[in-house]
Amino acid sequence: MIIIRPIETKDLPDLLNMAKNAGSGLTTLPANEALLLEKIESSVASFNQNTEQNHRFYMFALEDTEAGRIAGVCGIEAAVGLTDVWYNYRVSTTVNASSELGIHKQTPTLYLTNDMTGCSELCSLFLDADYRKGNNGRLLSKCRFLFLAQFPHLFHQKVFAEMRGYSDERGVSPFWESLGRKFFSLDFTHADYLTGTGNKSFIAELMPKYPIYLPFLSQEAQDTVGKTHDNTRPALAMLKSEGFNFNGLVDIFDAGPLVEAFVDNIRAVRQSRLVSVEVGCAPEFDETDRDPLIVANTHYLDSRTGLISKQALVGKRLLISKSQASSLKLKTGDQVRILSLRESVNLKSTHK
Repeated sequence: MIIIRPIETKDLPDLLNMAKNAGSGLTTLPANEALLLEKIESSVASFNQNTEQNHRFYMFALEDTEAGRIAGVCGIEAAVGLTDVWYNYRVSTTVNASSELGIHKQTPTLYLTNDMTGCSELCSLFLDADYRKGNNGRLLSKCRFLFLAQFPHLFHQKVFAEMRGYSDERGVSPFWESLGRKFFSLDFTHADYLTGTGNKSFIAELMPKYPIYLPFLSQEAQDTVGKTHDNTRPALAMLKSEGFNFNGLVDIFDAGPLVEAFVDNIRAVRQSRLVSVEVGCAPEFDETDRDPLIVANTHYLDSRTGLISKQALVGKRLLISKSQASSLKLKTGDQVRILSLRESVNLKSTHK
């Protein structure tokens, strides 16, 4: 069975292999064993409530219980920018006009901002290439919405995701080559890696504080502002279907777009609902089913999420097998939060 659970220290080897395969642009998943262990330990401490609420980082792992390995991860930062300054560029417009000369010029301009400080971030989403099939990607991404719905008090009312920006097949970012390299004298991969390892002081020290007029950059760089990496387009489309929208901010390294939503406006949060579990005879789950139910237990420390046939929902009861109950840490009488995997289906309920 494929389940989502909090990451554990034993997952480090699998996580390191995934980080090595992620390539450049996934800032929060650097291929550094010590840093990845630190992230895992930070998540473990967060789930054990050994960290201040605003400084918590929750990382979830997609586990193939039959193969005995994890094949994907995703995370939620409770609040960004409270320890290290969080930088973005806001895409805006500068207007210069002269009535005497009959000139009215609008120039697209980038302004350095810290606008997302204190907001919660969806981050570190990565799925192993061998598992990019069926419902795995949707499950991995949407499991976080059920966690937000169940524990809204742990997060900011606004949540955002910073999408991976465009880079070519060699991992070169035109935006970085035209702007960042002029101030940092580093290639994109190295600068992105330094940020992922927590070495962010160089940004504050070297980043230009004045507005950047986009026409000063190469046309290729201008064309990538707000554009995502090819591999990121499905994730962006999914977030948009959940109610996330581009907020005018882009990443300072690769100009990838930020999308945001208020937690209560996220489709998955609004439409999820609680039902009771009954363990016993239950319909089998077919992995080829395009529209199963996402089922999440309501535990905090022992959070588990998986997919179950929609036929298992009978009124306000969810029928699950003993093996499913074991994998999801459930027993008869427990409550679970459920959601239709596909956004086209509404279970006609709001979360409470």
